[in-house]
Formats: sequence, structure tokens, C-alpha cells
Amino acid sequence: MSASSAFIDLLPQLASGAAHTHALGFAFAGVDGRKVRLRVPWREDLVGDAETRVFAGGVVTTLLDHVGGLAVWTALDAFRPLATLDLRVDYMRAAEPGRDLVAEAECFRLTPSIAFVRAWAFEDSPDDPVAAAQAAYILDSNGGRGLGHNRGLTA
Repeated sequence: MSASSAFIDLLPQLASGAAHTHALGFAFAGVDGRKVRLRVPWREDLVGDAETRVFAGGVVTTLLDHVGGLAVWTALDAFRPLATLDLRVDYMRAAEPGRDLVAEAECFRLTPSIAFVRAWAFEDSPDDPVAAAQAAYILDSNGGRGLGHNRGLTA
């Protein structure tokens, strides 16, 4: 099942609408079924090592985490509050200096409270990743009534 066209129309705003994603230059790069793509243009101020001129690791991690969240929303076909529960990033190789980075993610399992995602960051093809991620996101399962609501801990 893939997301509705009405929801897909929201993805560009969700991709770069937050202050940090806007500042990093994240841009929606497409959706194919349940796979979502983001792009971050290479910029000098996002370089982690002036000698190698490649993206800082934090930019790559943030990109993978954010595209993972977009994949969850795409699988849900709706925007719901979620939080990263677990994120493991394996760096496979150095990014190529001066090149944009693309991230692709797919939600491969969705339960009522947890979503599981796999994601890749690469320049040209996910078959040659800079990094790969596996993540779990917790979904708002209490109707937005606040943290701890389901345990009687509301303020």
C-alpha cells in the first residue's frame, strides 16, 4: 500500500519545514510506493573535516533519521507525532567530497505503537551506500493527550 496523493503533496513541506531541516537544506527528492527520498546539497558549512571536504557525520545521521520519519508517515498515510526510539547507523565509506547526498528510507514493519525502518545515504545509488541505518520510531498511541497519559502520569 502506498500513500495517497494528498499526503504525498505534504511531503516537501515535512521534508524541510522544521527549523533544523530547513537550515541543513534538506529537500524532498521523491517517493516510490513506501520508499521516500531526501537530498541534502553539499555545502562548505556542512563539512565535518576541512581536509577531506565531506559531510559531517551528524548531517548524515540527521538525514537518515529524518527520512526514516518521512517513511513512517508515508506508511501511515498520515502525519502523526512520532519519536526516534532507536537509530543505528553503520558508516560504510566516506562520502565523496563536494557531492550532494541522497537518503532513501522504507518503513518495513508497522505496529500500532512502533514503526521499523531501513534507510541508506548515498550519492548515486543505494547499492553503494555511504551509510545504512536501521531505526525504530514510537508512534503517538494516546491520541496526543501528553506523555505518560497511558500510565496515569499526565500533568
